[in-house]
Amino acid sequence: MATGAGWRARCRVTLTLPRSQRMPSIQLTRLFLGQLLTEDSCHYLFYSLIFLFAQPMTLVLLPVFLFALLHSANFTLVMLDKFGGSSRTMGTWLVSLLENQSRNILRLVAFTEIFAMPLTIFSALTGRCSLVTPFVYYRFLSLRYASRRNPYSRTVFRELRLVTEYYASRPACPGFLRQSLLRAINLLSQLAPPVPQ
Repeated sequence: MATGAGWRARCRVTLTLPRSQRMPSIQLTRLFLGQLLTEDSCHYLFYSLIFLFAQPMTLVLLPVFLFALLHSANFTLVMLDKFGGSSRTMGTWLVSLLENQSRNILRLVAFTEIFAMPLTIFSALTGRCSLVTPFVYYRFLSLRYASRRNPYSRTVFRELRLVTEYYASRPACPGFLRQSLLRAINLLSQLAPPVPQ
């Protein structure tokens, strides 16, 4: 567990992220709250709070680590550009990482967020986290799915659906498994939130 001062500092930094990005000044209105809930940085504040009181799960740390990697590489690039960094090979490596691998990293983050849901349900059933945690995590996933700036969750859900439908339509797939897969796809499609245009 983090110390009280460390926890407050993290919350303060996370809460100021949306404000420093695209948010107007803080107001206690329904409109402001609605705008805040559409911000990706607010989603990750929720993500951190969801697993605060659960027993540690390594898979849950992967999205946080990957976002930290992307942001630190981006910050380093900004500093190298600003101060004319002497290490051109490091700058070149970071540029190639950001340009070539950022999509793959963001897809991996989305994939991890999706597969953390069954882990969360299993953890709730085995007593490793609260029974409310899967419901709150579902809300987080629906916010990520409906995100306007980050389409990777929707993309990964669509790809997983296509792969599952492909395997369900193969003749070698047993009938009971085919029906189970198609029912699962139908259920998940009904649970999906509306996509913003």
